[in-house]
Amino acid sequence: MIILGLETSCDETAAGLVRRSENGAGEILSGSLRSQIAEHMPFGGVVPEIAARAHVTILDGLIQDALQQASITLDNVDAIAATAGPGLLGGLLVGVITGKTLASVLGKPYLAINHLEAHALTVRLTDRIEFPYLMLLVSGGHTQILSIEGVGVYKRLATTIDDALGEAFDKVAKLLGLGFPGGPEVEKWAARGNASRFSLPRPMKGRAEPHFSFSGLKTAVRQQAHELQPLNDQDIADLCASFQLAASEAVADRLKRALDLFCEAHPRTEPVVAIAGGVAANRALSAALQKIVTEKNGTLIVPPPQLCTDNGIMIAWAGAERMAVGVLNDEMPIARARWPLDANAEPVPFAGVKA
Repeated sequence: MIILGLETSCDETAAGLVRRSENGAGEILSGSLRSQIAEHMPFGGVVPEIAARAHVTILDGLIQDALQQASITLDNVDAIAATAGPGLLGGLLVGVITGKTLASVLGKPYLAINHLEAHALTVRLTDRIEFPYLMLLVSGGHTQILSIEGVGVYKRLATTIDDALGEAFDKVAKLLGLGFPGGPEVEKWAARGNASRFSLPRPMKGRAEPHFSFSGLKTAVRQQAHELQPLNDQDIADLCASFQLAASEAVADRLKRALDLFCEAHPRTEPVVAIAGGVAANRALSAALQKIVTEKNGTLIVPPPQLCTDNGIMIAWAGAERMAVGVLNDEMPIARARWPLDANAEPVPFAGVKA
């Protein structure tokens, strides 16, 4: 089957086409993406109204481009999938209405896709791994660890009780006067910094439950920066390096605990851990996580960077996976700003909507 996927949940507009064979193998036919970094850069963060208007302007052209790349027409598409949540409601509505309209006109199925589910299933497209596996989701809006048991079957093991990891990177970058988006800027400055100069906390390290917290770490960076005013370039580089090391070691410690819980529930000699979300592209984080997974005789899978960040290909693949098991999910509300993957997960104190 061939699925068209549309992604408009935040500040990337994207369309992608994938083919899924009966044996479960996936093939990327095309992907078209337009970043809105330039539009949001003057504000130091994503402005929802600007993002929604950009999606309206851009999406139709990206769909046409994706079809041309794949040398097919809409008549060749078997279903339309669109991100229906979680995300910025205005942007979500653009993709959902476009997807539902196309599906209605073409007489094809429409699939409402959970953005987090699309991240979770991407590694089955890139690496054809089997269920179950452990997924670490690290993005600007979410930091979670989930046991991926099957299509539509997800168990949340951990979440952040305050900031998401990507959010913490962005806030540190803004604090230090770096560019937007903040994650790549922090990593760039950290490459020439001394990570041992500042002693920063590793939040939640050693706790029995594998949850995350980054607010205190961010505050510690602010306090150090305040004491050093005015900051020179070496101060900024050293703060970035120290923050990146502390964040990576904190995440690695939390993953180690979650991996213990996963292996207890699913005894196997070689557990598989997948990383998803924009922060997965951070090399220091990947190196820290690789060490933990190797100690467990496991395999760490990091999709290509273009598939870690938001994209239409992962939405199309999630649609294909749902089509294969007969779960169309087209009767849900038109869009949902919040849509947890594990609706039955116990509430985590202080986590709020990020749970």
